[in-house]
Amino acid sequence: MADVQYGHFVAGQAVAGTSGRFGDIFNPSLGEVQAQVAMATAAELDHAVQAAQTAQPAWAALNPQRRARVMFKFKSLLEDNMDEMAKLLSEQHGKVIADSKGDIQRGLEVIEFACGIPHLLKGEYTEGAGPGIDIYSMRQPLGVVAGITPFNFPAMIPMWMFGVAIACGNTFVLKPSEKDPGVPIRLGELFMEAGAPEGVLNVVNGDKEAVDAILVHPDIKAVSFVGSSAIAQYVYATGTASGKRVQAMGGAKNHGIVLPDADMDQTVQDIIGAAYGSAGERCMALSVAVCVGDKTADALIERLLPEIDALRVGIATDPEAHYGPVITAAHREKISGYIQMSVDEGAKLIVDGRGFSLQGYEDGFFIGPSLLDNVTPEMQSYKDEIFGPVLQIMRTQTVEQAMNLASNHQYGNGVAIFTRNGQAAREFAQRVNVGMVGINVPIPVPVAYHSFGGWKRSAFGDVNQHGPEGIRFYTKVKTVTQRWPAGVVTDQSFVIPTMQ
Repeated sequence: MADVQYGHFVAGQAVAGTSGRFGDIFNPSLGEVQAQVAMATAAELDHAVQAAQTAQPAWAALNPQRRARVMFKFKSLLEDNMDEMAKLLSEQHGKVIADSKGDIQRGLEVIEFACGIPHLLKGEYTEGAGPGIDIYSMRQPLGVVAGITPFNFPAMIPMWMFGVAIACGNTFVLKPSEKDPGVPIRLGELFMEAGAPEGVLNVVNGDKEAVDAILVHPDIKAVSFVGSSAIAQYVYATGTASGKRVQAMGGAKNHGIVLPDADMDQTVQDIIGAAYGSAGERCMALSVAVCVGDKTADALIERLLPEIDALRVGIATDPEAHYGPVITAAHREKISGYIQMSVDEGAKLIVDGRGFSLQGYEDGFFIGPSLLDNVTPEMQSYKDEIFGPVLQIMRTQTVEQAMNLASNHQYGNGVAIFTRNGQAAREFAQRVNVGMVGINVPIPVPVAYHSFGGWKRSAFGDVNQHGPEGIRFYTKVKTVTQRWPAGVVTDQSFVIPTMQ
């Protein structure tokens, strides 16, 4: 058994797991087990919920400025501990240090947004809605809420969730991925150091048993999830059946539409980073390039090849590496299987990354970049999310055909169009059936003060994450109609449903 063991973080302190079940945490660069993580029981999850429930009334009663001050302090502590956090993230996830810092930074931006909670929670007011009657609304917290987060962004996605939720006056139970729990635990510790009361942010590690306990717990009022579509659908169905608000973000197959007039030099650089960055383990990775016209496809491939050849795959701490290993050996084999599936289905394999091995780190979970041409819509390897450093090239003859590929795919997370034609880009953005659109922007993830969310099987639920949508998700509206009779002369009385 590994020397390092992660338990849980409940009511402001580390808590050892009691289930007797543990999962392995690998160092993907070395291919070695570096730690173990406890798998929570339903009873352990309930302990965290009770801690959150105990803390919630006083936290909600704290005025928004004081909650914002905790957020400001938390932001400062994260910035002070950025190097330590990025190192820990890279050791457990495998992404290079620059990507780990980006992971933390994008989460920090949501914390910055949450620092504005005194303004964001302001309601509406109408004076004189009737004789001596005023109406106003207020946004109030739900109570205890929970988040279930994936391995690929162990800092950003938890902060997307708990930053807004806690600022609104809720308390939070986080169930991070069991593959890289170190950073989420550290976030809990830093939040306490920032001045949050015990129980405001709790971290419970675990697997399906913990997830199911969250989904049916009567005291958890809302659940936010990011992961695969099959599990997102399960989370949404189970959570809503238990009377909870649920937002469940699923998989993706993001298309990049390349028009003949695109700035090809810039487009190539954009696609290289979007397809292969972070080993393709991003729900917003650009995994399909749809070229309008064979000349466009041939030109794109010709320019991609030297850039792919120049990509450096290395250990997570290599400052020269463009990307590191994938999360586990099993995931590497899954990616390899999709490459072979694509070939078997008739795609042309131009670059094969399956044979990649890093000298001195032969046991690491590395896979090189792969490029496939002549991919068609009926291929299963196109229909599925590969979630690795694999770029598929598709060819169409018209922009309409290219747009239909993105619009008709089962996933609808993100799409990008590369063109110099403003009219074509504007029409594309209006008509394409996808939730987030980039125009000459390869990964169109909105900034923190907008909201993130896809369509179709990329998202279950009606409310997106962070930004204004996050405020709406984590609060409920109360509307007050008031009249003060003293001094008001009126011959009207008010009854429902008529007024006499």
